Order: sequence, then C-alpha cells, then structure tokens
Amino acid sequence: MTKIIAIANQKGGVGKTTTAVNLAASLAELGQRVLLADLDPQGNATMGAGIEKRTALPTVYQILLNQVTVRDARMRSGPGHFDIIPANRELAGAEIDLVNLEQRDLRFKVALAQVADDYDFILMDCPPTLNLLTVNAFAAAESVLIPMQCEYYALEGLTDLVATIKKVKQRLNPEIRIEGLLRVMFDPRSTLAQQVSDQIKQHFGDKVYDTVIPRNVRLAEAPSHGLPVLAYDRQCRGAKAYMELAEEMLGRTRQGMNSGRTAREKTDGQT
Repeated sequence: MTKIIAIANQKGGVGKTTTAVNLAASLAELGQRVLLADLDPQGNATMGAGIEKRTALPTVYQILLNQVTVRDARMRSGPGHFDIIPANRELAGAEIDLVNLEQRDLRFKVALAQVADDYDFILMDCPPTLNLLTVNAFAAAESVLIPMQCEYYALEGLTDLVATIKKVKQRLNPEIRIEGLLRVMFDPRSTLAQQVSDQIKQHFGDKVYDTVIPRNVRLAEAPSHGLPVLAYDRQCRGAKAYMELAEEMLGRTRQGMNSGRTAREKTDGQT
C-alpha cells in the first residue's frame, strides 16, 4: 500500500527540502520504490536530486494544468535512485492559472492516483506558504511530516500549521493526519533547543520521531553538488541520521499495518 506524505512547514528555512530529498534517497537505499514531487517553485528539491531545473520539462506545472500525466513528467534521480517530478519558476504562476479551473484543489491528487501502485512512498516537498500548491499536496496526502527547528518561533509556526491541517481535514481530505514531527538542525548543546524539544514531546507524544537530525556541514554542502547526502558523504552524521529516520518510518509503517490487521481480525472474529 502506497504511503503519500506531504513534507511541510509554513516557516521557511527549516530543512524541509533537505528532509524531502534525503528521506527519499534513504528510503530508496532501503529498497523502497519512491517518488518525490517538487511542489515548490524554487525547485530546490529538483536541484538536490541532481536535475537541472532550468531545462527540466515537463514539470508539476503542466500536470496541474492537465497538459501531461505524472508518467510523462517523472524523471529519474541517478544519485538518489528515486523518481522525481521536477519544478521550476513557472510553477509560481500556477495559482493564477488554476483559480478559475474546476477541482483546482484536487488536481494533483487525481494525477497521483494514476501512478500510486508504482511506488511504496510518494513524498511531496511543499512551498513554505499556505497556497494552492500546498492545498493540492494536503488534499492528495494521507499524512504530513513536519520538519522543525527547536526554537521559540518554530512553536508558533507549528500551531498555525496544525490549524491548517485541521481545516483541510474538515473541508477536503478527512483522512489526513500528522505523520510525525522531525527535529532538524538540532544542537544538543543548546539549552533552548532541549527545552523546546521537551515541550514538543510533551504535547505531541509519540508523533515526535525518536530520530533527530543534527546540524551538519556535509548536509548543507550536498545540494550544491546536486546530490543527496548519501551520495555525497554516506559516512557523515547527517547521512546516518536520515537513514535512521527512514528505518524508523518503515518500522512505524509496518507497526501500523500490523495493528490495522489485528483490529480487522478481531472485528471479523466478532461477526
């Protein structure tokens, strides 16, 4: 069964794209079939996957306008060993072009449905704003992964994002939920970081991943080479952390599937 996850945070600069690219590569390393959709007009996930965004055509933009299918647009990330739907600056005009079209909030969901069986995981890198692109991602997703720094302002942004997810759940996608909160750029020497981390765990409990992504120079350098960190320096702390995250995510997914299977068996036994 395919897991479709939106990676989102309305606050910029929180390692969202870094997480999208490196989680995709780590899941692929573990033998999963992965598609990464770049829904950010900046196209950073496209570049981080080793694709030149200026020449990448077609893109998410053409998919949203029903000009091409996902099969037409997807490309292979050689260094990441996953498929990617690229994005570039033309995606910034999508809101204007979509505003008068039918089912403008559901277009990406419909498009992904055609290839869902090709993948174990579909990840979507969302822009750092709540716009029509983010809404399309949330409408298509079964869950949202939230990367966040352990800083005071991050807590305020998290409150806004959770409220947005609740609205989408009420109006567009009743199945959407929080997949997990991922602490990124974490500095264990910072007292504030530890305090905010404790607050997050108290409030969200087991929704917070055990894995923590540290501040790591190699993680920051890898995108400039068009590489996921596994292809750049697989022995660095950042690469190891994202592999741990992928393993934790797979473990949670299997646990959830087993729990669902047990619940169904109990129900069947009672009928």
